[in-house]
Amino acid sequence: MSRSGSAGAADSRCPRCRAPVLRQWVGAVAALHITADLTPLTPAEQAAAREPNRLIWCLHQRGPHTPRELRWTGRDHPAGCPHPHVTEHRCAPEQRATLF
Repeated sequence: MSRSGSAGAADSRCPRCRAPVLRQWVGAVAALHITADLTPLTPAEQAAAREPNRLIWCLHQRGPHTPRELRWTGRDHPAGCPHPHVTEHRCAPEQRATLF
């Protein structure tokens, strides 16, 4: 089964909360379809957001005119990476008015 556009990325907005996101297939053999927030995280925010099923991604860009590419920040990722780091998008909890 082939994926059309598997090498590219799509900057778009979340259909539910309208936050800017990046949707991309990451990996070649066992690829994951990732929807990542575009807000860069500080190291402290990365530690707080990291969960077993929520990874931190490096938003790598080779040059100013090349597309951004998500890369996993696993154990082989350089400690001093200059690229922004982001995480999987999750919509904020809905704010509902209380009736009483």
